[in-house]
Amino acid sequence: MKYVFLVSHGKFAEGLKTSLEMFTGNTERIFAIGLHNGKSADDFKQEVKSLLDQHKFSADDEFVILADLIGGSPLTSFLSVAADYGLLDRATILGGMNFTMALTVAVSLDGMDRETLAATALSEAKEALKEYKLSADSADNDDDEI
Repeated sequence: MKYVFLVSHGKFAEGLKTSLEMFTGNTERIFAIGLHNGKSADDFKQEVKSLLDQHKFSADDEFVILADLIGGSPLTSFLSVAADYGLLDRATILGGMNFTMALTVAVSLDGMDRETLAATALSEAKEALKEYKLSADSADNDDDEI
């Protein structure tokens, strides 16, 4: 079974999970955890330990870890604890988490191996990054249509 961990600064991961629920309905294999203002890295590590202790993962389980920033305190702290639990050899770690990346992972979790899932999620995340420009005609339009 594959599981997803959303890891972020602040409440980004929790908000992202809430948004995923709107699109996928079922997020029972998606966990969100954030390093909140005023909390230390050690406090966060305790939260990660509690999260991992609550769920008894099997030796066959695999993990996709999505983080807002590679090298940030939330991810490095999470990985430190995950290493203690022996999860990293079965994990794929992606940074620069955005909604498109998380949605791709959520809907493709069972249909792809971790390597293909990572490549697809990164590709979709990059493709979603665009500037939205209004044309002069649509900016003058009094309707709510764009």
